[in-house]
Amino acid sequence: MNIMRPIALAAIASTFAAPALAERTETIYINPFAAYQLFDDSRDLSETGTFGVGLEYRFRPNWAVEAIYSRADADRKYVDGSSDFEEIRIDGIYYFAPQDKAWNPYVSVGAGHAEFGKGDTISYSTTGTDHDETRVNVGTGFRYNVSDSVSIRGDLREFHGIDDSTFDTQVSLGISFAFNRTVAGTPAPAPQRVADSDGDGVPDSRDQCPNTPAGATVDSTGCEPDADGDGVADARDACPNTPAGAQVDSRGCELDSDNDGVVDSQDLCPNTPAGATVDATGCEGVTETIETFTIEVQFPTNSSVIGNSYDAEIRRVADFLNENPETIVEIAGHSDNTGKASYNLFLSQRRAEAVAGRLTGPLGVDPARVSAKGYGIEEPVATNATAAGRAENRRVEARIQVRR
Repeated sequence: MNIMRPIALAAIASTFAAPALAERTETIYINPFAAYQLFDDSRDLSETGTFGVGLEYRFRPNWAVEAIYSRADADRKYVDGSSDFEEIRIDGIYYFAPQDKAWNPYVSVGAGHAEFGKGDTISYSTTGTDHDETRVNVGTGFRYNVSDSVSIRGDLREFHGIDDSTFDTQVSLGISFAFNRTVAGTPAPAPQRVADSDGDGVPDSRDQCPNTPAGATVDSTGCEPDADGDGVADARDACPNTPAGAQVDSRGCELDSDNDGVVDSQDLCPNTPAGATVDATGCEGVTETIETFTIEVQFPTNSSVIGNSYDAEIRRVADFLNENPETIVEIAGHSDNTGKASYNLFLSQRRAEAVAGRLTGPLGVDPARVSAKGYGIEEPVATNATAAGRAENRRVEARIQVRR
């Protein structure tokens, strides 16, 4: 016993001297306890109360080491008399929760040196009145933190005496007093700088447009916004509402291959000579509107989609064109002045194209004789100051034309 005590103290001292690798909280517990110990039957000792104290060093949030001293005065089980018991041991402990949690369950394993037999009768051992023994143990328990400095600890432990192959059981309950300190460690490494070659705030690893101009506004992919999807960023788009799928130049405007002032998508005569005077369809000569049909088509709000339910109304135009083969038609879309003018122009163009699509599709009119143009708010036929007037202005017209 006299040898084990300095060994235990040396082990605790060496643990305190362990270098700090990172900033953490270390805790020292003083653990007085009372226990009830059941001895192996071969010891000839009755179950008895045991008292002790532990000094525990919790050097990591989940790891601790503890030195324990305990003693008891046990009655002999089969003969009269008693026998003293003393033990000092060292246990390693693993906690399943850090110190700042209320409940800290744990498991532990350890070894120690015990003395039996210093009583008023001789020991059961055949070796004499004193019997020293090495015991190993495994245990489980919990710590309940009442506060930062006080906790309650319960423990169940099984001991195995190596010398005589004995098995003893102990259950204990105690109160602990904690002393905390924060250990400063090495500084955290500086965060690695994320590569962003064009400085737009989107890392190169997910930048789909890696060469955006300095100061440009970009989306989450690192690309400049392009509202009409024509491939030209809004910041440089001179024609921000080009139709979907239209071919555009570097300024974001639709192509006009023959330079007659009518974009290719609306040009019914795409190869007019340079300098020729053309009408709204891109064809030479002057067109004259000889009749206008107002087409009663109801579009859903903010929509340019129509089905075949209006084909009977649109067929009036198709029939007129079939009866007058020298004519052409411009489908003109109009809107009221509610909202932005640029959006109304865009929406009226889409609605005119939707009606033209019914003419050239299901109704079989030659596409060369049909054009579509949105006028937005430019040509009202009634006041926009009233609901009734605005309703009249939201219209689609078929302008029957001939060339003179």
